[in-house]
Amino acid sequence: MVRIVKSTVMEAPVEAVWDVLRDFNGHDRWHPAVADSLIERGQPVDRVGCVRRFHLADGSELREQLLALSDADMTFSYCLLDTPVPLLNYVAHVRLIPVTDTDQTFWQWESRFDTPAGQEVALAKMVGEGIYEGGFAAVRQHMGLAGAEAGA
Repeated sequence: MVRIVKSTVMEAPVEAVWDVLRDFNGHDRWHPAVADSLIERGQPVDRVGCVRRFHLADGSELREQLLALSDADMTFSYCLLDTPVPLLNYVAHVRLIPVTDTDQTFWQWESRFDTPAGQEVALAKMVGEGIYEGGFAAVRQHMGLAGAEAGA
């Protein structure tokens, strides 16, 4: 099993970052890899169990299900249901923690998944760098935060 853990500090209050990330169907507004997204069956974006169906910029279609969401803890978890990429048993967790002395946000994004033999390193890099680190930079840019230009 592959485990990816990435984290960053965002130069914004935790409530502002949570407003962006909490919308389970909002990633097409900030992540450059996501072309479009919709919640199936018209369910609310914060209903545990809702499924988002989205397309990547290359046209690939994925489906993910919201497993947990806590406004009090500023966390959510989701899993992949359908994907053209062999990320098997993929479950991810996002959590935000206030950095109180600077009014910033600590953001941790992690996942565990299985892969076909021999694909662990390539798929771990794709998820860790392409999705998570790319997502950090994209949210910075979306929010107009410092470091967005450098992808920090």
